[in-house]
Amino acid sequence: MLGLEYFNFADVWSPGFLAVILLLLGGYIVLIGPGSERWGSGEPTPAFRKVLFILGLFLLYLAQGGPIELLGHIMFSFHMISMALSYLVAPPLLMFGLPSWIWKRVVDLLSATPLRKLRFMVHPVVAAVVFNGLFSFYHLPVVHDYVMLHFGVHRLYYIVLFVAAVLMWWTLASPLPEKAGVQGLKKLGFIFLNMVLLTPACGLIIFAKGPLYATYSDPAIWSQAMGYCVSGDPSMLLSQFGGPEFFGYLAPDIDQQVGGILMKFIQEIIFASMLAYVFVQWYKQENRESAEEEIPPRSML
Repeated sequence: MLGLEYFNFADVWSPGFLAVILLLLGGYIVLIGPGSERWGSGEPTPAFRKVLFILGLFLLYLAQGGPIELLGHIMFSFHMISMALSYLVAPPLLMFGLPSWIWKRVVDLLSATPLRKLRFMVHPVVAAVVFNGLFSFYHLPVVHDYVMLHFGVHRLYYIVLFVAAVLMWWTLASPLPEKAGVQGLKKLGFIFLNMVLLTPACGLIIFAKGPLYATYSDPAIWSQAMGYCVSGDPSMLLSQFGGPEFFGYLAPDIDQQVGGILMKFIQEIIFASMLAYVFVQWYKQENRESAEEEIPPRSML
C-alpha cells in the first residue's frame, strides 16, 4: 500500500525507535503506579489520562518511526501529516496524560539548574514566536533540503522543534493549573496568535507555482534523503524506482499544495477546538463570578 510493500520491516516500522517508545511507556507505567506512592500524592491516575498518554506515544511513533515517517520522505503531503502529528497533536496528548505531580517534580528539578534562566521561553508570546518561527524556517526550501540531507542536523532540529512545541502548548494545556499565567480572553488571543503565525509558511507552500523542495522532486537528492529511514545503500533506490514519482499518486507540485493545505487544515481544527473549549470555560467562569456577586451575604438577609 502506497509503496510500503517495497521496503522491509525495519524500514517501515523502525524497531529502534519502537524500543524507545516502549521504554517511555514502561517508565510511565512505573511512575503512575509505584512511583505515585513514593514521589507523588498516591492518588490513582484517571483512566482518561492514561488513554491520552498512550495515544500520544502511538501517534508520535507513527509520525517519527512508523509508516508515516517513511512515507514523509517520499511524499510531501505525508511529511506534513507527520509534522502535524508530531508537534500539534502528540505533545498536548502527552502533556494531558501526565499527572500534575510529575509536572511539579519536573518544574522543581529544572528550577534548581541553570535552565531556570530560560524561563522566559515559557512566556506565551515568546513560545508562540519560537515554535512557529522554527517551523517556518525549517520549511524554507534551502533549509528543508539541507536538514533532510544531514541526518545529525535532522535529529537535532526535530528534537528542538518538539521542545518548542511543548513550550508553546504549555500555555494551552496548563498542566499546572495553579501556575497558569494566561486565562480567559488572553488565552483566546494566544490561540489566535498561533493560528496567524503559521499562515505565511503554509501560504508559501500552497501558492508556490512549482515544486519548492529538491527532496521530493530531484531523484538524486531524494535517494540521499531516504538514507535517513532505509537500510543499505540508498542510491540503489534510483535503479529500483527511478525517483519519488514512482510512489506518488500526485504530481510533485500538487502533492506540495496538498501538504500545505493539510497542515493548515489540521492546525485550524486543533486550535479551533481549543478556542471553543477555552471560550466555554471562560464564559462559565464569568457567569459563575457574576452569580456570586449577585448573592447577598448572609448577614444582610
